[in-house]
Amino acid sequence: MDLLEIAIRTVVLYGVIIIIFRLMGKREIGELNVLDLVVFLMLSELAVVAIEKPDKPIVHQLTPMILLMVLQIVLAFLSLKSQKARKMLDGEPSILIRGGKVDEVQMRKQRYNFDDLLMQLREKDIGDIRDVEYAILEPSGKLSVFRKPQKGNVDTKAVFALPLIIDGTIQDDHLEKIGKTNLWLRQKLRELGYKDITQISYCTVQNDEFFVDLKDE
Repeated sequence: MDLLEIAIRTVVLYGVIIIIFRLMGKREIGELNVLDLVVFLMLSELAVVAIEKPDKPIVHQLTPMILLMVLQIVLAFLSLKSQKARKMLDGEPSILIRGGKVDEVQMRKQRYNFDDLLMQLREKDIGDIRDVEYAILEPSGKLSVFRKPQKGNVDTKAVFALPLIIDGTIQDDHLEKIGKTNLWLRQKLRELGYKDITQISYCTVQNDEFFVDLKDE
């Protein structure tokens, strides 16, 4: 009976975890941030305990698992609706290389060493830091790399376009990086017919050409 009960618990918990991961969304499967990793570790530990201790009611293990799922869904909703919550929960991308020069301050801040950086650059077939226009450490830990264009190609500013508006919020730090101001952005958008910043889902500019995506369009 013990073996049969363990087998039944294993099948039940397998199905429950699959359902939980589906309800938590594809984002949870595709990439892991710190919160995702903590939830996955706790779910796996609870499942192991439930299988190893058949003498305890399975509902005692299912309750915290469901609670974790609800908590993660609520936090994901908050992250979707609030940029501040998203930055607090998921973190922000960090530019480690800009114009072929390493930002040692950001490296230390992220506790990211040169061996890690060079290894990830080699994985992208880049052997020389000078060939990199931008290297961005994403909140998931993935390194996104933008090569410098070859001579005679488009301007280097077109290689990577910083988002200037996200979810109706102007990214002042990004404007500062490209040498522009909040007032400049608002004037440019008004000239293009966009008067309400809060209705803009995403905005960026490349080679003085604006790309604007309105909410729910």
